[in-house]
Amino acid sequence: MQYLKLLRPHHWVKNLFLFIPLFFAGELFYLSTIETLLAAFLAFSLVASSIYIINDYKDIEADRKHPVKCKRPLASGAVSPAAALVFFVICLVIGIGLAWYVRPKFLFVVSIYFVLNLFYSLGLKNISILDIIILSMGFVLRIKAGGIASNTAVSSWLMVMVFLLALFMAVAKRRDDVLIKEASGTEMRKASKGYNMDFMNVMLALLSAVIIVCYLMYTLDPTTIGRFGTHRLYYTTLFVIAGLLRYLQITYVENNTGSPTKILYKDRFIQLTIALWILSFYVIIYLPANKSFFN
Repeated sequence: MQYLKLLRPHHWVKNLFLFIPLFFAGELFYLSTIETLLAAFLAFSLVASSIYIINDYKDIEADRKHPVKCKRPLASGAVSPAAALVFFVICLVIGIGLAWYVRPKFLFVVSIYFVLNLFYSLGLKNISILDIIILSMGFVLRIKAGGIASNTAVSSWLMVMVFLLALFMAVAKRRDDVLIKEASGTEMRKASKGYNMDFMNVMLALLSAVIIVCYLMYTLDPTTIGRFGTHRLYYTTLFVIAGLLRYLQITYVENNTGSPTKILYKDRFIQLTIALWILSFYVIIYLPANKSFFN
């Protein structure tokens, strides 16, 4: 059980971003493509888990000081460092093998993700601003990898929005570290030296506004309208705004944004907005044979 925790399988939900290009292309129910994407999902998840292991290995002492991270397998002593490194090699080898099976170009993107995050774990995470940019680039690479695995073109608008949304969540997570530092006097990570509450609040407000505007521009873009055959996509902005406002409420009012993944698993409001956003897009893209149905 502790070895499973070492993989952080609850974080694998992030790799569902691999399916986004296929969803937006309106080809979600092509069985052969779905099978390829499932293999890609597993490959990316195993490579990501190998990074989590290295990250935990490097941060054993720091994690022991953290109120939540101290329960991780390596920080708590439930798994030995030597065993963790063996597990790291196993995950990486299987992940790379699967990535090659999916598509050599897919392996190339996965390799970029691995190298970038390896350097992040080995020291780049200690550089303020660069740390959250690298985390956000991980989601952009997921989108790119999903497009390659499914042989689907990825919109530049989609890449930009994913980057901004990931950056937004990374800032909210760093804001929690600043809160812990102010409350306990303990610095959770070296990069926290470059952040304070005012700076984090300004960044969250700025990114929220940019994400909403960017999403509206995407839905109203003539290329997007031409591809989907409808100009009604802007209706879905309602759910984007609702989800962002809820996340800001959790951040500013509840001061509880330590893990975006945990919020996704636990917060019913955000789950509902995501479900309704997906449903609305599904109805617009997949259901009507005649797009005049919405007019």
